[in-house]
Amino acid sequence: MPNPAVESRKPLARKTVYLSTKVDRLFDLLKVHKRLAFGKIAAELAWTPSAVETVGKILEEAGLVDVEYPATMVQSPRISLRKELPPEPLAPSAGKILAQYPLLIDFVPAEVNLVQGGDDSRPLYELNTPVLGVYTRVFLERLRDRIAEKIPIEVTEITDESKSVELKKKFFDVAKTELKSFLGENNEETLNALSGFLLHSMYGLGNIELFMADNDLEEIAINSSKTPVTVYHRKHGWLKTNLSMSGEEAIANTSALIGRKVGRDITTLNPILDAHLVTGDRVNATLFPVSSLGNTLTIRRFARRPWTVIDFIGSSHTMNVEMAALLWEAMQYELNILVAGGTASGKTAALNTLSAFIPSYHRVISIEDVREIMLPRHMAWNWVPLTTRNPNPEGLGEVSMLDLMYSSLRMRPDRIIVGEIRRQKEAEVLFEAMHTGHSVYSTIHANSSAQVMRRLTEPPISVPPLEVEAIDLVLVQYRDRRTNLRRTYELAEIESGVTGNQLSINPVYRWKPREDAWESVNKPTKFLREINLHTGLTEKEVNQELDGKALILNWMLANHCKDIDEVGAIMKSYYSDAERLLEAAKKNAGPATMKGI
Repeated sequence: MPNPAVESRKPLARKTVYLSTKVDRLFDLLKVHKRLAFGKIAAELAWTPSAVETVGKILEEAGLVDVEYPATMVQSPRISLRKELPPEPLAPSAGKILAQYPLLIDFVPAEVNLVQGGDDSRPLYELNTPVLGVYTRVFLERLRDRIAEKIPIEVTEITDESKSVELKKKFFDVAKTELKSFLGENNEETLNALSGFLLHSMYGLGNIELFMADNDLEEIAINSSKTPVTVYHRKHGWLKTNLSMSGEEAIANTSALIGRKVGRDITTLNPILDAHLVTGDRVNATLFPVSSLGNTLTIRRFARRPWTVIDFIGSSHTMNVEMAALLWEAMQYELNILVAGGTASGKTAALNTLSAFIPSYHRVISIEDVREIMLPRHMAWNWVPLTTRNPNPEGLGEVSMLDLMYSSLRMRPDRIIVGEIRRQKEAEVLFEAMHTGHSVYSTIHANSSAQVMRRLTEPPISVPPLEVEAIDLVLVQYRDRRTNLRRTYELAEIESGVTGNQLSINPVYRWKPREDAWESVNKPTKFLREINLHTGLTEKEVNQELDGKALILNWMLANHCKDIDEVGAIMKSYYSDAERLLEAAKKNAGPATMKGI
């Protein structure tokens, strides 16, 4: 479902969704009459007497009513009110709503309001969830056990992604059937929303599922039950929310549920959980007293729509067109590229963006801890994505990144994409792959090209300087924590220095923060030399190709071609018939005209 923030000059108003059922209306009647016969309730609420009896028994178990069966056949069975519940208080956040957008997951609607108020410089992330009638909520909690008994679960149904989707559908269908049977509800929208609510509370992560539906969120963090859930918003950075967990046990239960889904345990004996959901999202959980303020849960959301080069040169303003054209040229001619940056600076997003430039007839092997790289659909036929595996509780079955790197070299790859360099052995295999004719792309934690060199050549990685020279380009990503801007800080070359054991850096482009623009610092001499060495192209011819690529990128930007498969289709067109694509770009023809290539 589209999720754009809606900006408006008119004051934005909250749209609260109320979900009530015949159970709530039953209590409205009982508050007036105190005691009613089954037949009277059935007539008033268009219910069957048998449904009234079944629901009455469920509510009796909850301590809310008494079901009375008279001693004589003359009198009818009755339901009497035992306990009233107070209505749930609604406390909307004070302040001005800056932006508003809807969410929908598994038919459960919600609304996000970014509210500016108080002394906070950042807005509050207000998740406006459906308001369930208090008696309907109690009824649904009691109904969960009945539904669970009808759905036996095998381990593979939880851990296997395709089977997990089927299990989720089975849960939803059974919940909907049970609700319709008990409540006699004919409103499809209400039935679907209630079924989704049950699905989230039984099989999912409760209200966290609604956060997971927001594509503007990158991180969801629960630091304890004493503090609100916090989220990392793409546009606003870290924000407080209006929701919190009911207690430390609720956080522990959610963490344990995630652990069961991936075949891992989190207990007082093993109080740390690192896992990946079947959706690809990364999870870290800790239990008290390891985390001294309470139990914690952090979820890093896997991007549902991957970033593309058009996002980078367009709306996000991460780099300029000239830099993108140079990187495209480097990818075309199989130069080795290392993407550096700090945490959450956009390293993997940049790596994914570069991957779309690979010709579709090349064999690609990607190696990651968790699947984040997504190639265009037309490249799937010769792409092998590999992911690491943690050991089981007995310490067996681990598949490390090093294992996968060794294995990938036996698959005859043209291009190797490695999620991140962390250890010496991994770096050694990576550089060995470069020196044996493979094009390699990876990421590393470093804040500048100079820091990249130090990290690679000094302990603990300690790669010999002559090996590091195999890297042709270093792309450095930067995130400003104050403004939440992500920019390409530097594009540089690594060259051999004056002596054999020295390296030098040739910065090609560098970001100027004051102007928020990039300056061309030096000519890309190694880039030009390597392309000339392997293709014979002169500097003039390379510059002509760069101009053509810049023209195509601007044309794609003007035509809003930013979906990964759209970008991939245009790359395929370029490698099939570059001249025809260039002509289309010059004439500003619609991208659809290139489908025939």
